[in-house]
Amino acid sequence: MVWLIPFITQFFLVDSSVRLSKTTQSSLAAPSAPLRSPVLWQRVALAFGQFVVTGIANVLQLTFLISVSAAIFVQTTLPEIPDVQRLRTIVLQQPLQVFSNDGVFMGEFGVEQRQTVPLADIPNLIIHAFLATEDNRFFEHRGIDVIGIGRALLSYLETGEKTQGGSTITMQVARNFFLSPQKTFQRKLMEVLLTLHIEQHLTKEDILELYLNQIFFGHRTYGIVAAAALYYDRPLAALTIAEIAMLAGIPKAPSANNPLANPARAMARRDYILGRMHALGYLTTSQLQQALATPNTARLHRREIELDAGYVAEMVRAEVESFYGSAAVTQGYRVTTTIDSRLQNAAQDAVRTALRQYDRRHGYRGPEATLKVTELAELQLDDYLATVTAIPTLTPALVLKTSASATEVYLGQGQRVTLKPSALAWARSQRDLAHWRGARRKAAASVQVGDLIRLRRTAAGNWELSQIPRVGGALVAVAPHNGAVRALVSGYSFNDTQFNRAVEMRRQPGSSFKPFVYAAALAKGWTPERTIRDQAVALPAYLHWNPQNSDHRELGPIPLRKALALSRNLASISLLQQVGLTTAQTFIRRFGFDAEALPEGLTMVLGTGAVSPVKLAEGYAVFANGGYHVIPYFIQRIEDGEGRILFEAQPPQAAAPAPAAAQSPAETAPAPPAAERVISPRVAYQMTTMLRGVIAHGTGFRAKRLGRSDIAGKTGTTNDIRDSWFAGFHASLVSVAWMGFDDFGKLGWGEEGGKAALGMWVEFMRQALDKQPLVALSPPLDTNADADIAADDTADGAPAGDIAPAPAPASAAVTAPSADAALAPPVTPRPRRPRPAPVAPRSVTAAPAKPKSPPPKPKPSAPPRSAPRVMDDLF
Repeated sequence: MVWLIPFITQFFLVDSSVRLSKTTQSSLAAPSAPLRSPVLWQRVALAFGQFVVTGIANVLQLTFLISVSAAIFVQTTLPEIPDVQRLRTIVLQQPLQVFSNDGVFMGEFGVEQRQTVPLADIPNLIIHAFLATEDNRFFEHRGIDVIGIGRALLSYLETGEKTQGGSTITMQVARNFFLSPQKTFQRKLMEVLLTLHIEQHLTKEDILELYLNQIFFGHRTYGIVAAAALYYDRPLAALTIAEIAMLAGIPKAPSANNPLANPARAMARRDYILGRMHALGYLTTSQLQQALATPNTARLHRREIELDAGYVAEMVRAEVESFYGSAAVTQGYRVTTTIDSRLQNAAQDAVRTALRQYDRRHGYRGPEATLKVTELAELQLDDYLATVTAIPTLTPALVLKTSASATEVYLGQGQRVTLKPSALAWARSQRDLAHWRGARRKAAASVQVGDLIRLRRTAAGNWELSQIPRVGGALVAVAPHNGAVRALVSGYSFNDTQFNRAVEMRRQPGSSFKPFVYAAALAKGWTPERTIRDQAVALPAYLHWNPQNSDHRELGPIPLRKALALSRNLASISLLQQVGLTTAQTFIRRFGFDAEALPEGLTMVLGTGAVSPVKLAEGYAVFANGGYHVIPYFIQRIEDGEGRILFEAQPPQAAAPAPAAAQSPAETAPAPPAAERVISPRVAYQMTTMLRGVIAHGTGFRAKRLGRSDIAGKTGTTNDIRDSWFAGFHASLVSVAWMGFDDFGKLGWGEEGGKAALGMWVEFMRQALDKQPLVALSPPLDTNADADIAADDTADGAPAGDIAPAPAPASAAVTAPSADAALAPPVTPRPRRPRPAPVAPRSVTAAPAKPKSPPPKPKPSAPPRSAPRVMDDLF
């Protein structure tokens, strides 16, 4: 019946007004009453009563309208209120972390840096600090603190600053987990309803634990544990009182109260919180005084990347997102890769050294940009240098002064360096005219004032002129017994280009593909000493194809071993004719190659298909492990934020070790699955000896400087020296090196596989095999075993239908001065065969469509799957 009060009041108000009106009219007709007349006081009393009653009625009407509106809002909003029970099982966002096989930190993905902790593990002093500054009556109110709101209002009226807030901790939890930061009346009412709802369903301890693990501390850091590690690099129990108060002051305004961005304001906020803690009895007077005297010791302690493996880390991110969904980078997953940190560092050093050496051989290309440094202040120069892409080992610098005797450059932050003429001497030879970006300069003027250049520290600690290599490179190393990727580098720096050449690129392998055709001949019953004719090949006239050796000579009958060591093109084509193209293609598919690598024509033996460096390493692993096909993989294990193993690779083993002895059958560890044998031990042994001959007596002779007799490999160079390859192996490691331009430009005279790529391979294997003893090669028990390919599978000569049309006239003959040049441009990739049951996660790949086109973009990630797929179908 309360709702009738406004209307009853209004009724009496109207009646009083009528009676007052009549009294007034009668009084007007009568003579004026004296001041003490009862009629006058009656009129004053009635007017005052009318005023009071009108005010009460208006207040009651306003209250009624507010109550009705609130009731309607509550009734319409209640169904939309989120289920706060979700807070009991909510998973706070944590970044995806990537590690090498030996535990070295490789990368981190995800916006938020966070570590969660139970309330029982948080020291009481930290809890008291946050209660003192945010909600000291937290355990007394039921979500809405009227006293706290009043106190905050009075404080604001007295000081003019919002030193205290009216929001309780429960209200902040409701806002942070369920609501947007938008400040509207409707959102505030929703916050109040959610606060009351949370207080009904969760305990105070649950709410406080959520709050301390959720609050934002700046620098993408959430939660008290992550904040302590970021600012002080300490666990919670090791924090001092001053440090605790400093952390407690940040969430109020993470940018304004940040001890790194605004130390003065952060110290003032800290001292205020210390005073509040003392006033509430959390600190003694001596503790307060000691904490107030403590200086600001906050520093940024973000975990730095310990292993330079950006390409592998990005492969992991793409695979985890593809398998678990886009939210995987916020679930705190910990991924352990197959990468060996020592080998990865060796591979990165080898690629950078080889690319720098090539770049230096072909001259200085000029500055990256020019700037009017004389018109800019030092602070402006610092701002400009901060925008330049950071490349490891190559420091950006601006030229300030030049002379014949010295050059002064600016590195930023007030640091200046004087370069001697010897540090610029190499820039006088500029032979790469096709890529020169400016007018040719004399040695004394190789750099000019305002040039943006790169400097590199030498082994002696001196600075010298350098530049970002324009040429691309890749190196991959694989364990031959199970396919684990031990090292993978796809360029000078992941910061410079994210194109993963080792996996996504498809290029002609050149003569590095010849060993697979030779293996087909051995499997058919040939021996390494059987002779083959190195002379002009008889081909139908309509093909208009006249293949040649690079030296334009013919050696006549030579052993198969010598033909491979010297990479004789005519002998290799003759061999493929006798083995049979169809027979060879069928056999080579055993190594993991598909139609993309096996063009329909005799040019296949010269490597005119398209492969990636990882795929080529997969093929060579068959020779290295004695004849087994293993599939490359790079993810060893995936754990969730609680340490539970979600995925662990179980790759087939080329030579699976026997299970360890156990006390009972139930404790016996399961043996790893056995890899598929695809060639006989005899063929693997013979091919290994022949590939060792490539280094001992053939095109790979530069690898002899390693001083090892237990390494094998094959050079590869494509037509016009557009691709430089070296694929080789040791009993414990298979590695493939490649160098070339992404736009299919020419590498230049003398940069064939036996020099450019081999130099990279040798530098890597020097470090990879350091201190490892020589491995003796033992022949199989029966080297005269039956041939892998039956003699009647094909005629001794290739049938006419096996000979494909010749390549385009533009690349019809071998003209490059290389011992192993290919004959055709890259082919368009063909659909790959579906692969069998899962072994390890896959990586996203793409292939260039045609020469002189920009590097392709990776294919979009597939939707979440129920299990990881085999990587091999995309390598």
